[in-house]
Amino acid sequence: MRRVLGPLAIVLASTLVAFAAAELVVRALFKDGTVMFPRYHTDFRYGPYTLRGIRPNARFWHTSIDGSWEFVTNSKGLRESRELPYEKPAGTLRVLALGDSHTQGYEVRQDATYSAALERYLGSRGDARVEVLNAGVSGFSTAEALVYLENEGIRYQPDVVVLGFYANDFEDNLKAGLFAVNDGELVPRKHEHVPGVRIQNLIYGIPGVQWLGENSYFYSLLFNQVWMLAKTALRERAVRAAAAADDGEFEFALATKDEHPAHAVDLAVALIQRMQRFCRERGIRLIVVDIPQPGTPYRLRESLPAAVMKRLGEAQIEVIGSQALLGPFDGAAQIHLPAGHRHISEFTHTVIAVALGRRILQR
Repeated sequence: MRRVLGPLAIVLASTLVAFAAAELVVRALFKDGTVMFPRYHTDFRYGPYTLRGIRPNARFWHTSIDGSWEFVTNSKGLRESRELPYEKPAGTLRVLALGDSHTQGYEVRQDATYSAALERYLGSRGDARVEVLNAGVSGFSTAEALVYLENEGIRYQPDVVVLGFYANDFEDNLKAGLFAVNDGELVPRKHEHVPGVRIQNLIYGIPGVQWLGENSYFYSLLFNQVWMLAKTALRERAVRAAAAADDGEFEFALATKDEHPAHAVDLAVALIQRMQRFCRERGIRLIVVDIPQPGTPYRLRESLPAAVMKRLGEAQIEVIGSQALLGPFDGAAQIHLPAGHRHISEFTHTVIAVALGRRILQR
């Protein structure tokens, strides 16, 4: 036994020393550029679909050079400290916010997301009880938001649905592969999209891994690099599949700074149109918010190109454009965080919340 335990102890001690040394090196050289943003995804079953979502009943921290932010989720994986029943209480105005990490509130305090700010704004300007549910999930595409709405979100009986649309949704819809546009019609392709979830379910069951994800810069640097490689591979497969589906006619049709394939644009528009039809048939109001992209410091770029805005307008879909919303502050206010992953700032969340509140109170 001693012959086995002795070498094992030496290996363990050597590993710990090497890890500690690597941690010191990363902190000395790469700390400012390394983010500790563990996603904590797991799989959820929504009707016939299996999608990713935030781990339920979780409490964790994100940290970057810009600050630290606590996340708390309820039993359904919503970024909420309260439990919200599916059945809406009488006399309650319910708003369901869908989107990706910008909606979830990366690099933002829990009570400073546009969902939380919108609830306070509406609650202070009327007699009705107000509940705004933050169903944002990091990495979510419009396709995943649509599936969530039709199979889970609708169970909360929302009066208003807010879709936060960010520029990478064009690409993320292709990567998700849940839907495609054939002969002008939106058709389902598959019923599961859980990238990275199986490995996360495995590693977060190991004692100490969560602590490393929130405290070790060396571990986070390694994890972030692997995550980016996996995302790149998924993107390349999605682009090849879309090009094949277009019989080689995979052209960039929008003359914008960030051009998007025509196939991706058609898919995004079709997804939002289906969301609009689903809401309208149930007497629910849909509002799409254009989440701005970061430009140079203190500047912004719209996520929805003018051609797409025009198509959504022709479909009578209500859209709040980021230029119209934040244009007066462009060049002056901190619209995005300066480092980290450059998500929208608490200021931008507040401006979005007020604009949404005003729109909702107009009717």
